[in-house]
Amino acid sequence: MTDKNKMRMLGAAAGLANGFFGSGGGIIAVPMLRKNGFEPKKAHAGSLALTLPLSAVSAVLYFSQGGADYSTAFRLVPFGLAGALLGTMLMKKISVRLLSGIFGALLVFSGVRTFFL
Repeated sequence: MTDKNKMRMLGAAAGLANGFFGSGGGIIAVPMLRKNGFEPKKAHAGSLALTLPLSAVSAVLYFSQGGADYSTAFRLVPFGLAGALLGTMLMKKISVRLLSGIFGALLVFSGVRTFFL
């Protein structure tokens, strides 16, 4: 499979996960970008750049179909933005090993928590 086709499949898989799970595209995008030769921090940043438009489209579709609560979403946005700024600053300062460890731990924690819900 060509690199171009791998990236197309990555985009499609991330979009499917994002629409299905709600901003879950990064769970797929980061490991796939790393497997395709991206440096760890660039894979995380690339995943964010990919999930932004995916999240916007998913949100518009959910809102237009009555599947989301506007008041809750808009109350959380300022805190999400603050967290995004903090996370961006921290990612620049931590080691790749720590970043990978935190990401892996988050995936395991999320998987276990989801399994038992």
